[in-house]
Amino acid sequence: MKGVVAFDSVHGNTKIVAEAIANQIRSEGHEVHLINLRESTPSGVVGDFLIIGSPTRAGRPTKEARSFVESLGTSWKGKPVGTFDTVGPISKDPEKRAKWMKMIDEDSKNAAIKLRDQCTAQGMRATSVLHVAVVGFTGPLASDGVQMAKDYAHRFLVSLK
Repeated sequence: MKGVVAFDSVHGNTKIVAEAIANQIRSEGHEVHLINLRESTPSGVVGDFLIIGSPTRAGRPTKEARSFVESLGTSWKGKPVGTFDTVGPISKDPEKRAKWMKMIDEDSKNAAIKLRDQCTAQGMRATSVLHVAVVGFTGPLASDGVQMAKDYAHRFLVSLK
């Protein structure tokens, strides 16, 4: 299978998550096209599945991420899509962070949920979401962030079988 991992990143944290997802997809024997939306917005993107991510900015994804999904039109209709975001600043304390992440997961004011809803509205088969904590305003990612991204990619691939 060929996957597309598209992301926007303001301070580099979302890029780290996207790279971890792409690396996991490759390690499981699939082809992947990694697209940095801050550098370019390609047209005619093709693949068997899409995973798109953005930092959460004022409760929503960046303009670049929203515009990219909009640009896909109906070409991805019915295809599986996963979404992820980075959120923060969140506490470095694992227990406090777990509480915050649970609240974020239940709240619709984050990039991953809004991207999922946008994809669904365009007819894509949007599945799971991932939220990865950033412990400072500009980073770094929480210590478990990269592993969370790899686990998410693995679960996403398993769900396609």
